[in-house]
Amino acid sequence: MGTTARLTEVPGEVPDHEQKRAALSYLNAAWTEARVEGVDGDCLAQACLFAAFAEFVSTYGEEAAARFAEGLGVRIRNGEFSLALTKQ
Repeated sequence: MGTTARLTEVPGEVPDHEQKRAALSYLNAAWTEARVEGVDGDCLAQACLFAAFAEFVSTYGEEAAARFAEGLGVRIRNGEFSLALTKQ
């Protein structure tokens, strides 16, 4: 929890990769809680994508968000978002 405390205490001085790690931790916790409450994973994924793209559009504008989205197909096909499954 040190990252969370640092983010609260010193905003703007936390490196980008640490902010991303903290954000992912918060999202994973919220995702887990929603799944425990019975929310379908596909519904969660769609809601997260909507929220993410809405944030991109409000921050960077529609054209920049669209250019970002255009590159996602290649990244998906290259396995950037696939979780590695280990065989036991």
